[in-house]
Amino acid sequence: MKALTGSTTGFPAPMVDRRQNPLKGFVGILNRRRLIILRTTVLLVAGAALLCILMTRRYTAVAEIQVQKPNSDSLTLDSNAASPAGGDTDPNSASMNLETQATVLESPALAMKVIEDLHLEDTSAFKPHFTFTGWVNSLFSPPPPADPAGVALSAAPLRRDRLLKQFQENLEVKIIPGTRVIEVAFSSSDPNLAARVVNQLVASLVNYSFQSRRTVDTEASKFLESQLAEMKADSDALEQKAVKLQKQTGVVQVAGSGDGDGQGQAYSSTLDQLQKATAAVSQAHTNVILKGAIYEVVKSGDPETIMGLPSNTALAGAASGMSNDLAVISSLRTREATLNGQINELLAKFGPAYPKVDELKADLTAIQNSIKEEIQRMRDRARNEYVVAQQVESGAKQLYDAEKQRADEMNDKAVQYSMARQQADQSRSLYEKLQSRMKEAGVLEGFHSSNITVVSPALAPSAPSRPNIPLYLAGSLATGLLFGCIMAVVVDLMDSKIADIHGLESLMGEAPFGILPSFAAKKKGLRLSGHSFALPGREAIAALKDPHSAYVEALRALRTTLLSTRGGAPPQVLLVTSSTEGEGKSTLSSNLAVVLAQQGKRVLLVDADLRRPNLHVLFNSSLEVGLSTILAGQLSVDAMGQAFLQVEAVPGLDILLSGPIPAYSAELLGSSKMRQLLDLWRGYYDFIILDGAPVLPVTDSVVLSSQVDATLLVARYQSTQQQSLDLSLRTLRAQLGTNRHIGVVLNGVERTADAYYKYYGFSNSTYYTNTKRLGGGSEIS
Repeated sequence: MKALTGSTTGFPAPMVDRRQNPLKGFVGILNRRRLIILRTTVLLVAGAALLCILMTRRYTAVAEIQVQKPNSDSLTLDSNAASPAGGDTDPNSASMNLETQATVLESPALAMKVIEDLHLEDTSAFKPHFTFTGWVNSLFSPPPPADPAGVALSAAPLRRDRLLKQFQENLEVKIIPGTRVIEVAFSSSDPNLAARVVNQLVASLVNYSFQSRRTVDTEASKFLESQLAEMKADSDALEQKAVKLQKQTGVVQVAGSGDGDGQGQAYSSTLDQLQKATAAVSQAHTNVILKGAIYEVVKSGDPETIMGLPSNTALAGAASGMSNDLAVISSLRTREATLNGQINELLAKFGPAYPKVDELKADLTAIQNSIKEEIQRMRDRARNEYVVAQQVESGAKQLYDAEKQRADEMNDKAVQYSMARQQADQSRSLYEKLQSRMKEAGVLEGFHSSNITVVSPALAPSAPSRPNIPLYLAGSLATGLLFGCIMAVVVDLMDSKIADIHGLESLMGEAPFGILPSFAAKKKGLRLSGHSFALPGREAIAALKDPHSAYVEALRALRTTLLSTRGGAPPQVLLVTSSTEGEGKSTLSSNLAVVLAQQGKRVLLVDADLRRPNLHVLFNSSLEVGLSTILAGQLSVDAMGQAFLQVEAVPGLDILLSGPIPAYSAELLGSSKMRQLLDLWRGYYDFIILDGAPVLPVTDSVVLSSQVDATLLVARYQSTQQQSLDLSLRTLRAQLGTNRHIGVVLNGVERTADAYYKYYGFSNSTYYTNTKRLGGGSEIS
């Protein structure tokens, strides 16, 4: 037998798509672990339903209040307080005002007032009740001292803290974004009590707002009365100081020249001269920059750059004095271009020896020299103009420095006067404003106004707000699915069972030799090759009972693979084993023997599991004689034919059972007599299938594997551990050496599983559905 290309098993490699698809891999995990997801979801939904049943119904009453801009009827120093708009012009003031009112609504002081006004301590909703957290805290911390009997609520810390905590836990204050509206909500088991608490809390806020504003006005009025006399004396002193300093500055105030403040416009000849000197320095500096730029351009000596001066808008004005030189250079360059054209024309027509060419070249040299001379004259002129501009700038700066010194001396005195005048004006303005507001304070004390308006008072709700049964159930369903998926992924990552074809390929180093789907028997829903044991009797042979099932079709594909070995004959003696028991090796060997015999081959099926045989159960026979009696010499080779069973439905199939269980099965299977039997059977049968014992528990199949042509190692989907399969492969390969004719068959794969799809390219097919023929019987649709 020849090995595969890129394989050492000796079997043809099935074509398997090895491209990884993360999404399909994740879906495969969820499909394999769907029971975990279902249990987690059902548990959480049931818990949510129980919580909804046991939870006390809570009713939420809601009121809405509007917080206007601060009114102008308060005692303030703002000059705009009397304007119709009023209020603060700060863009953040509205947000700060809303947040302040919301904080006041949640304050303990306002809560205590509502508790006392409504006598909430006497209501059933605020009675002490058992809490688990409180009970746990009482176990680990000493109890606080009890409240004195018969005292007010403010003097009873335990009662006060309990009521405040319960009140604030049921209170919710929310600012509606983009508006000046605050929503106040309170939850209680009594809907009428919830509405009364909200309305009383809003009323307390309105009263608190008015009282706080009135208190501020009263205190401000008293303070101003004590300060006005002192402020008037300070204002008079500052005014006299300003008049005295004005005389020393030398600044002339021109009355009626339009400042709008009644002070007129100040005029100073020193400042006028300083402005003129500043303008002269700026003009001279600009002229130096332009002359310097022209000089740099002309100094380069490049005719093209020089001719570009008139086109430069920044330098065109400064270069106007060189217009004659530019015109001369332009005329010379025009003549130069004309001579170049004539020379090129004569050269092309008559060649360089033509006398006229030399004459024109001499004229061209003269013109080029003239251009250089004109450029040199322009360079000298530009340098001279640049030097003159620098001298003019230096003189302007000297004049500016002198005027600047005079202006600084005057400015010192003017600053002193300006500061004194400003202080005097501010003092007088403040005094007049405070005197005006003092007159208004008496009137304002009689006003009862507030910037809080009740938009919608609280009403007793008709339906409970908690528990929200649809929300709880939907949330528990979503949470259950999420946690179920997470647990499914975690369990799948921790599970080392074979559940993915890529993992199996990585373990083996190649694709599996075959994949067999699970086969569900019609009796009692048991599986022939799934996660449960086969049914007893011949009806458990799928190749006879349901020859058109997906399982049997997969066996035929396995048979085709065995018979289509390239470069040599197919394996004649085949050992079927597994890592541990219960993985479907006996089912595979019996059904594979049937499908091989159905193709017209002579097949011998031998139960080589001499420790826990199983074929006698599948074929409903006894273990009086069999392989063990022949190997032990209790039955001669010539008479061993009486130990063979024939299956009437499959003429080409003979079965040799294990016989009585011997004491030393491994020694019998590894004996020379076993080799003689195999050599004898090779001459009579096309295929010999040995149903061996598992590899890991005992060494029978390991000993027997060296005597066969190939070994099929059966692994069960989502049952066989990867460590077990890896150890079985290494054990068999160590026994076989370089002739490692081993193929792994993955058994019991659900047809909806990702591994089945990746191997066969489809998950389901109508070809496996039985339909009745028109003339009776059945056919495969």
